[in-house]
Amino acid sequence: MKPLTKAEEQIMHSIWKLGEAFLKDILEQQPEPKPHSNTVATILKILVDKGFVGITPIGRMHRYYPLVSKEEYSSSSIRNLVEGYFEGSFSEAVTFMVKQKDISVRELELLLQEIKNAKK
Repeated sequence: MKPLTKAEEQIMHSIWKLGEAFLKDILEQQPEPKPHSNTVATILKILVDKGFVGITPIGRMHRYYPLVSKEEYSSSSIRNLVEGYFEGSFSEAVTFMVKQKDISVRELELLLQEIKNAKK
């Protein structure tokens, strides 16, 4: 799966949140200062071309909807990060977060419990 730019991700987060949306709905979701509607329309076209977003024409308007779920994209992004920076080792990624104090003992315990539950 192709990675998205920060601007593309921001638009995708709006679409994932809304489910289906028109350009004006997506624009309303953007933080201040809001981008120009032409900018958002251009990013939407790119997302359509990349296969992340589908379009339903309604008169002269377009309704946009996600073709890739947030979970699918998150999974792909994390895998790419781990492969690119930790030689494909998730344990090395977690060890790095522990050393950086980005993850607590409590979070590690919860993670371990999730792993145990997934194996059942």
